[in-house]
Amino acid sequence: MDKITLEALETALMASPDNTILRSQVAQGWYSFGEYEKAKEHFTVLIQKDGDMEAKVYLAKCYYQLDNCAPGIVICEELLEQARIEEVLKLYIQLLIKDGQTGEAVERYQEFQEDMDWYDEELERQLKIPIQIDDFLRDDEDDDNVFFEKTDLNFSGVGGMENVKEEIRIKIIQPLVNPELFKAFGKTAGGGILMYGPPGCGKTYIAKATAGEIHSKFLSVGLEDVLDMYIGNSEKRLHEKFEIARRNNPCVLFFDEVDAVGSKRSDLRQSGGRNLINQFLKELDGVDAQNDGVLILGATNSPWHMDSAFLRPGRFDRIIFVPPPDEASRKVILELHLQDKPTIDIDTGKLAQKIADFSGADIKLLIDITAEENLRKSMKAGKIEPIVTKDLLQQVKNVRPSTKDWFNTARNYALYSNSSGLYDEILKYLNL
Repeated sequence: MDKITLEALETALMASPDNTILRSQVAQGWYSFGEYEKAKEHFTVLIQKDGDMEAKVYLAKCYYQLDNCAPGIVICEELLEQARIEEVLKLYIQLLIKDGQTGEAVERYQEFQEDMDWYDEELERQLKIPIQIDDFLRDDEDDDNVFFEKTDLNFSGVGGMENVKEEIRIKIIQPLVNPELFKAFGKTAGGGILMYGPPGCGKTYIAKATAGEIHSKFLSVGLEDVLDMYIGNSEKRLHEKFEIARRNNPCVLFFDEVDAVGSKRSDLRQSGGRNLINQFLKELDGVDAQNDGVLILGATNSPWHMDSAFLRPGRFDRIIFVPPPDEASRKVILELHLQDKPTIDIDTGKLAQKIADFSGADIKLLIDITAEENLRKSMKAGKIEPIVTKDLLQQVKNVRPSTKDWFNTARNYALYSNSSGLYDEILKYLNL
């Protein structure tokens, strides 16, 4: 049927509005042309006149296409009370998915599957029905396929940060070096440390140095390694990371941007995020498996977004502030980033004094900008123009310390949301 014929039928219907056969043809015609609003009007009339079941199915389909899922869900539920037709079952699940009710869709699909032995490959792909966690885990021999970092970096290569290193020594390193002594005091190797502070100040660097200090494997877990769009998969992927670390202890299990996985449950609208947080807490507690020898480090720029349950004893029970590098550390970082570049008589001590608020990342940016400018000079001169102290000092004004915005935010939390004393180190650093 073409549109000209359809419009002619529409005209005929105006002359004979009670002709249900004609109205059904017009309604299905508009549906086939994607004119879902027009089709909806005709299907609604058909239902009002004789409760046509086929018209109800089509009406629910119209609501699906028009992104108005709630009425379509109601229609499908009414139809399913009368008879469980596969077409309606599938449409019902699709409406739930489109409406954002993925968890409900999974439950209903599994219910229909159990009651009717019904299976739909397309829906399976959409829903990614989660398998049991125990079936999901890889065998021990598959651990070889996991990317473990083995680093030669240790604390001797980390300038400054003495408070951070001392906390890690007590919590992580010494229980491995002197297990009998710590056992006498009821302490075992393992547990969690949460490092927080401005971005670019070496939290990841100190985590790698910790692994090198105890000659252990280092497994870094990023947001992309855990989060999955399908319900239940994020929890399984998180569980798998912990299981791999447990099988390969001692192992430093490092969670970067941990606040993205452990954000406040009260801030989450979807149950999937809350389920992931509950799974994370369960893994930290070692409910189903012991975490002995699993050294858990987390890093965050936003500790105020973390769920308070993570900060209880036995979880991330050491909270360490990682400030911007001090003067001695800035000097070391300058020397590190300048060592492979053409330079003459760089006064790193003088430079370190001029960049008091710079993070490690800011210092690298300063050197990169200076190197680019000297590269331009070298191309014009036709010879290498080495970097001198003056070149770096000139570029300092072009690099805005990234830590300032962070401290503006952190200062408010430290002053007005610090009943637990969590942010005392920030107040001390800011001399407040």
